[in-house]
Amino acid sequence: MTADTRSPSTIAWLGVAEGAALIRARELSPVDWTRALLERIEGTGQPIDAFLHVAADSALARAQAAEDQLAAGHDLGPLHGVPCAIKDIIATADMPTTAHSRLLIGHQPAADATIVSRLRQAGAVLLGKTATHEFAHGGPSTDLPWPPARNPWNLAHFSGGSSSGSGAALAGGLAPAALGTDTGGSIRIPAGLCGVTGLKPTYGRVSRSGIYALSPALDTAGPMARSAHDCALLLQAIAGHDPGDPASARAPVVDFAAALLGHLKDIRIGVPRHFFESDLRAHPEAAAALARALDVFSSLGARIEPVTLAPMMDYGDVRVLIQEAEAFAIYHSVLREDAGRFGQDFLGRVLPGCLVPAFAQSQAHRKRRMLVEQMARVLQSVDALITVGSGPAPRFDARETHGFLYGLWSDKPNLLAPFSVTGFPTLSVCNGFATNGLPTSMQIAGRAWDDATVLRIGDAFQRVTDWHQRHPSDPVHPGPVSLAPPEPAEAVDAPTIAWADACMAHADLRLTPAQRSLVLQAAPRVKRMIARLGSLADRSIEPAAVFRLDQT
Repeated sequence: MTADTRSPSTIAWLGVAEGAALIRARELSPVDWTRALLERIEGTGQPIDAFLHVAADSALARAQAAEDQLAAGHDLGPLHGVPCAIKDIIATADMPTTAHSRLLIGHQPAADATIVSRLRQAGAVLLGKTATHEFAHGGPSTDLPWPPARNPWNLAHFSGGSSSGSGAALAGGLAPAALGTDTGGSIRIPAGLCGVTGLKPTYGRVSRSGIYALSPALDTAGPMARSAHDCALLLQAIAGHDPGDPASARAPVVDFAAALLGHLKDIRIGVPRHFFESDLRAHPEAAAALARALDVFSSLGARIEPVTLAPMMDYGDVRVLIQEAEAFAIYHSVLREDAGRFGQDFLGRVLPGCLVPAFAQSQAHRKRRMLVEQMARVLQSVDALITVGSGPAPRFDARETHGFLYGLWSDKPNLLAPFSVTGFPTLSVCNGFATNGLPTSMQIAGRAWDDATVLRIGDAFQRVTDWHQRHPSDPVHPGPVSLAPPEPAEAVDAPTIAWADACMAHADLRLTPAQRSLVLQAAPRVKRMIARLGSLADRSIEPAAVFRLDQT
């Protein structure tokens, strides 16, 4: 291939489709593309702290192999020779997988996760492993072996989580493509806060085999990139049934890129305004950006209709009670042996899982089925739902960043929970910038297995707007991350303390006073969450404990 004449800084901002086209026109070498990104990661991109491990030698070797294969006429598809970053809870056989935790320092998996194997089969070049939150849970922490990833638009601000490094790498020009995971918003939050594009696919669409579990009933894995078109190309490579994942579906893998028609003339969009106008008051600039985006959708031919769903708090309570009970069960043995091996933020989220009784878990799974069926009924009258996403990003030292940004163990509704609970495909798309220069976003959700329509709507918006094409200036390091102290602890009455202590004893937890206080702080909120959940009079409603979406 001919040597590329573009500057490294220009190459850094190439998207997947754009770079792949240049490679096939022999105007760009995969080696030059990879080298330019590696130099940026180790140079101007270093203050972003997006990567935990950079696989420079293997990435260059794989890029050279891709170049040689393409020159010989052996084309593996649109990702052949395209650099990609991998969230560090996804197993890689040739790189460490640490889950951003001291428990796994130096851990080397024996095999790739299925989605990594599929990326390799598609010819992608793996640049390295990106920062996350400990075991994809918690928030930005300063008591872990690696610093939290920073937001490239302003390094004093949060990049979101838990796919924090993947979002930051994309926004900072360090990679054109990345893999993330999403249990309660962990693809959509960093995509929104960093101004990139991220898809939480339909639950069961993408294999999770080889990925550290947090809540198997909710866990998904998916693509992150700078555009919906690029996400479609990534999804094409990683989607499909995998017998190694018990939740993996045999749903057909369509040509996602071919479904990007550029217009929305036959599309009906439902807007649940109560989500962001009354259930939770969205940031005014985020709400204004959504209003402008809806005008764009109308101009593209879409019909905008108001819809009403269950209150957002219902989804949040169901999500947290399922997620945290499952997370506590997964990490129970280590928590019982020595909870101090984990970081403080992880503990503040997972330890209160011991307070969720079996009846509440079962009721949450039953209510989940009701919420899925209700949203599915609404999606019979419209093709997609659009609501506010995450952003603008808070500062690290803002109190809202600490612990409860996601509404966990909280009395506040959660913007991400509705589509985590239903498992329906949801795309986060940048739809503007606040006056402080930080991105805003929206969520586009569709019917189960109709990931193609969700991508089509996002792509149509991006064809006539340029928000996703903007990128920040090279960052200047502002100094170490300083987190705000947690919000003042709620007063806990004696009966609640006794109940919480009994739950901790039943779980055989031997906690320090500081660790015990994390459980006690959450206890009143857990009780309120269980009370709001209530009970379901209809005994015929079955739990969705082993959750599969109807493919018919």
